[in-house]
Amino acid sequence: MNRIKILPLFLTLSFFCALNAIAQNSDEFIYDNYFTPERARIELVFGGDASEQHLFLAGLYREPTWSGPRKTLVEPFNYGEYRYEVYSKDGKLLMKKGFNTLFQEWRTTPEAKRTKRSFTGSYLIPFPKDSIKVIFYQRSWVDGNYSSLLTIDISPEDKAINGEIQNSHKTIPIRVNGDSWNKVDLLFIAEGYTIDQMNKFLNDVNKFTGYLIETEPYKSRHEDLNIWALCIPSEESGTDIPQNNIWKNTALSSNFYTFSLDRYLTAPDHSLIAAAAWASPYDIIYVIVNTEKYGGGGIYNYYGLSMSDHKNESEVFVHELGHAFAGLADEYYSSAVTYEEFYNLSLEPWEPNITTKVDFASKWIDLMGKDSVGLYEGGGYTAKGIFRPREDCKMKSNVSQTFCPVCERAINKMINFYTK
Repeated sequence: MNRIKILPLFLTLSFFCALNAIAQNSDEFIYDNYFTPERARIELVFGGDASEQHLFLAGLYREPTWSGPRKTLVEPFNYGEYRYEVYSKDGKLLMKKGFNTLFQEWRTTPEAKRTKRSFTGSYLIPFPKDSIKVIFYQRSWVDGNYSSLLTIDISPEDKAINGEIQNSHKTIPIRVNGDSWNKVDLLFIAEGYTIDQMNKFLNDVNKFTGYLIETEPYKSRHEDLNIWALCIPSEESGTDIPQNNIWKNTALSSNFYTFSLDRYLTAPDHSLIAAAAWASPYDIIYVIVNTEKYGGGGIYNYYGLSMSDHKNESEVFVHELGHAFAGLADEYYSSAVTYEEFYNLSLEPWEPNITTKVDFASKWIDLMGKDSVGLYEGGGYTAKGIFRPREDCKMKSNVSQTFCPVCERAINKMINFYTK
């Protein structure tokens, strides 16, 4: 006769308690253990010049909903000229995220060698249940290593955390495929549209959405995207064009002629954008600027933006989103820029689609020879010493109809981080 062996009760309970402890310490349960459903916004000021920089806390804000990933908050990519890390009071790493800034770009311009300036930056974390520590780091141009710039202790009980309603702008769902915590939430924001032009803005959002989901790999991954539109009216239509002495009163104070480059369109005050989006779900922000003039910009985990009405609007949008969302580098090298020594050629760039061959094994060596992938010299604003994966790509020109396989893979990896 078969006999069923029954474990002693204390062993059975111990077994299930051990399983529960393992589960509670897994990435999936970190969010519930340490964070509320809300989010915190950290406002910073970056200041300095080409030789030095400093970082200052400008304010803390409590916002309605954290819309980022919950299964894991620690990015695996090691992207960005900066990053921030969040630690529990007992020293556990809870979150890590890389980013770039307009300030970092400005530091490579000639102006930064003769004057000091400051720029704003806004960064999101889930709102903590208990005290946490947030550390901001900079990457060294010399050796590529990170060093700390600023440490902030945050207590959820701090009465200085601003919880006020910051505006009444409407966020309109365009395409919603599921809960924000396991989708990529792309938020389009109106800039330079008057209140009478909001229908035009929504039409432009739908137009840009079409451009995105017609482009691989977004086409194959369209069900992983949530798309939203934030309707912010401006007093005047358009944007500043300083080189033509055109100045417009707009919601986000965008302008061409950034760093004295005609086509570089930015919104220099990042805090204006973040405050406008205080109640909106987003993982990445893209600003549509109501202008026919050619231009745009994209900065990793900061924002992307470009013009609404131009024959190359679709190409520029998808290109700039590649910077802002996936950390892709520019692959062109002959167009005018104001940067000087943007890359140290003795180091391997962190961007996944360019290489100095210092550590090519970490890049696309496994894709060599597939779909015309190789080593093509010229990229990252440099004709010699930096290589790109293919002769042409959407990160190189407006002529290419596709991303190269290296860029497609990088975009897919970023989508996976937010959704898997």
